Amino acid sequence: MSKTSRHWSTVSESGSYRGILVMLWLHRRFGRRFFSVILGPVCLYFFLVNGTARRASLDFLTRHATRYPDYWRRPPSNRDVLRHIYSFGQAILDKMLAWSESIDPNCFLIQNQPVLDEFRSRTGGQLIIGSHLGNLEFCRGFMQRYMDQTINVLVYDQHSANFVEAMQKINPTSRVNVYQVTQLDIPTILLLQNKIQSGEWLFIAGDRVPVTGDRTLDVEFFGEKAPFAIGPYILAKTLQCQVTLMFSYRVPNGVIFEVVPFADKVELPRGDTQALHAYVQRYATELERQAAKAPLQWFNFYPYWTRQS
Repeated sequence: MSKTSRHWSTVSESGSYRGILVMLWLHRRFGRRFFSVILGPVCLYFFLVNGTARRASLDFLTRHATRYPDYWRRPPSNRDVLRHIYSFGQAILDKMLAWSESIDPNCFLIQNQPVLDEFRSRTGGQLIIGSHLGNLEFCRGFMQRYMDQTINVLVYDQHSANFVEAMQKINPTSRVNVYQVTQLDIPTILLLQNKIQSGEWLFIAGDRVPVTGDRTLDVEFFGEKAPFAIGPYILAKTLQCQVTLMFSYRVPNGVIFEVVPFADKVELPRGDTQALHAYVQRYATELERQAAKAPLQWFNFYPYWTRQS
């Protein structure tokens, strides 16, 4: 790892609880247009002082342009990095609104409605693998509102845990539990098995490597090998539950919402690394398919193609 790169867990994404309250107050008092105007100088400051994020954004956007040139009218530049950071700022507001206010069902652009209908008919517990593409909070909010589900969020880092806990204070009626997991020890596994057996759902992101930097596999992602966590698939194999991918991200005319079937059960024969690799690659391929449609909605502002050890 280069001297200029940092593990993603060292970069706070959510801000303090007080800062979150200030953002919500500005939006409620003056509306989204005013909030968007204030957001501009904040994003410019972030662009100027955070070289790691700036370089990582340009690296990703350049890779996207190389692989999907029809999306771009010109090669990505720092202007697009600013747009990327600005989209992230808007997404933070969306995250807070997803927790603190009712979600307007008309804003969702449902993809593959028959798949979603089948998904909503299920009654058992399952593992849902999301990502940092767009707004995972919209996924949680959508499912909780329309399916009356208790949701358990598994996070690798304290920043994410702090954010969810702050949102729980804003909306104490939320049936969302957050668990910070740095390793899947026996007590944690037993707890999660109980959740699944009770028909609850587990949410975990699949596009962040663990804080320890190990337990990853390098798979193809935007034309080059990148490390992806194996934890979600090891967990799914242990829990023997259904696994679904879920994506939700903003586009100009609304919010894309898509459920993608993944596995009824994850099977990992002992010593068969190819099976594990296939699951990780399948996730990375689907994530790329989604991110290809909305590159400014993928929020991983660190050197993603550099092994974070």
